[in-house]
Amino acid sequence: MPIDRVDAVVNLSKRRGFVFPSSEIYGGTRSAWDYGPLGVELKENIRRQWWQSVVRGRDDVVGLDSSVILAPQVWVASGHTEAFVDPLTECKKCHKRWRADQLIEAYEEKHGHPPENGLADIVCTNCGTRGEFTEPRDFNGMLRTMVGPIQDAGAEHFLRPETAQGIFVNYLNVMNAARRKPPFGIGQTGKSFRNEITPGNFIFRTREFEQMEMEFFVKPGSDEEWHEYWLQNRWDWYTDLGINPDNLRFFEHPQEKLSHYSKRTVDIEYRFQFAGSEWAELEGIANRTDFDLKTHSEHSGTDLSYFDQATGERWVPFVIEPAAGLTRCVLAFLLDAYAED
Repeated sequence: MPIDRVDAVVNLSKRRGFVFPSSEIYGGTRSAWDYGPLGVELKENIRRQWWQSVVRGRDDVVGLDSSVILAPQVWVASGHTEAFVDPLTECKKCHKRWRADQLIEAYEEKHGHPPENGLADIVCTNCGTRGEFTEPRDFNGMLRTMVGPIQDAGAEHFLRPETAQGIFVNYLNVMNAARRKPPFGIGQTGKSFRNEITPGNFIFRTREFEQMEMEFFVKPGSDEEWHEYWLQNRWDWYTDLGINPDNLRFFEHPQEKLSHYSKRTVDIEYRFQFAGSEWAELEGIANRTDFDLKTHSEHSGTDLSYFDQATGERWVPFVIEPAAGLTRCVLAFLLDAYAED
């Protein structure tokens, strides 16, 4: 799948009514896209297939639709306020900003080893200057908004960067209302927002995007078995819908690069063949351990543990999270189906 095939799909998407640049009559806005008549149908078909497979078609998973704007304390408890940061660097020559870690990863993928001298060895792909980058600084990726008539510190909220936290704070409500007990899951689809430093690659990386996430709550000790189950389940979903298995692979996150909540994370990657990156994440399946329910218990004062009447034990469930990007799936299905006579 050569890079010009990606360009061909981008052009075809506009001509056929799959995806349009947002606000195009005003010159557009970077990394924002509108889905046309065919695009919205494709996106909704993918969403419905996911919902049927992961939620409606199972007895052990129920659905939820949580708010886009959550209490600010949610993001403090989840670690997003402090940990949801990216290293921002800027080319001194052309002033284009980059994520420093992505520059290093792209160099390593191309050369087979990390740059010996860090950013000093890396060429800015925008202007061609080598090693002229500023010292990286932390950049918080959450999008801020103000809520209420008075624009003060108390009015500051965030647009959710993931749908997962809305599930965790509703875990007890859903478990009691739906009369469920572990192992069971809560699924949700919806929009999330991230203030990406370097959005791009068409609809792959945008500041506004849609997710399909499910949090599966299990007894500690059974988490690794369930993780393996969901890895295979989610792989099969893509191939059953016609994605060529040769264009899919599992990618195991190195221990030193795991998110703060993760015991193990494995991505399902698709062969997008973007410039400088052959493979990219389509879906992540993470073992989040008991981090989320424990931290929300501690910060909210609400007991989110589970009492197992069969054994007389009380424990905090571990969480297995299959988290897919709906808009990334749209791109993968378009690329996989594209052919020229």
